[in-house]
Amino acid sequence: MPMRRRGARIARARRLRAAARFERLVERALDGIPEPFRTALDEVAIVIEDDATPEQLEISGLGPDDALYGLYEGTPRTAWGADLVPFPNKISLFRVPLEEDFPDPDELAEEVRVTVMHELAHHLGIDDDRLEELGLE
Repeated sequence: MPMRRRGARIARARRLRAAARFERLVERALDGIPEPFRTALDEVAIVIEDDATPEQLEISGLGPDDALYGLYEGTPRTAWGADLVPFPNKISLFRVPLEEDFPDPDELAEEVRVTVMHELAHHLGIDDDRLEELGLE
């Protein structure tokens, strides 16, 4: 019994260290966003999750075996109106698929940056076609 407990503690400690490293990558990506776009972050909650839920995959048009790196949920700024109270806006970043697909730390940092910019662009009302033109798709 004690061996299993010790192993579980070690595994938990590793997961916590990995989560802390990933959080630092996200913070670095957010710090690198220039004004005036940085101000838009005040309107968006940034959430780090291990994986997307089945509902989030479905919303994105993906299946259960697909990887999703990030997701913007909310009302884009361009859709705000005088009679519209925007729902809380949220950007979810999915740690596990990003870490699995980008094991190299430098590539992971770059993909986290691109994913943050991509999802923030959705908040600003930029669609996937325009993101592709900008090299963020």
